Amino acid sequence: MHKYLALLTLIVLFNCNSNAQKTKTEATKTYAVTKTDADWKASLTDMEFYVLRKAGTERPFSSPLNKNYKDGVYVCKGCDTPLFKSEHKFDSGTGWPSFDREIKGNVDFSTDYNLGYARTEEHCATCGGHLGHVFTDGPRKTTGKRHCINGVSLKFIPKS
Repeated sequence: MHKYLALLTLIVLFNCNSNAQKTKTEATKTYAVTKTDADWKASLTDMEFYVLRKAGTERPFSSPLNKNYKDGVYVCKGCDTPLFKSEHKFDSGTGWPSFDREIKGNVDFSTDYNLGYARTEEHCATCGGHLGHVFTDGPRKTTGKRHCINGVSLKFIPKS
């Protein structure tokens, strides 16, 4: 009897399908700017497509925007939505452009488990393009947040 009870317990445990491990709630969201993969590929470089549309990550220290501290605004490379202001940028030492806050309403957040643990992923609220992730190890004197963003997903517009 104990063998059957143990076997039944194992079967139940291995057949449970938890929603906690589901990823990417943005997959069901409809964005104002939508294109087919072919259209995105026609308007983006291979690396931009990989990051923005396939949630890839550029190599650290590879973006010229990492050390850009000019006045201006950072917009989505896919749709030109303003995402981050230059006055909120800081050098995190991670190799990716980092900001302590986003432009409210222009960035969406979801949870991904791609590395086996929960991370807060950031997306453009207009086109759904993957931007990076937000962490809680940013500057304590401001928001405490570090928006770690792939530079290839951004375009810098200097202040005129």
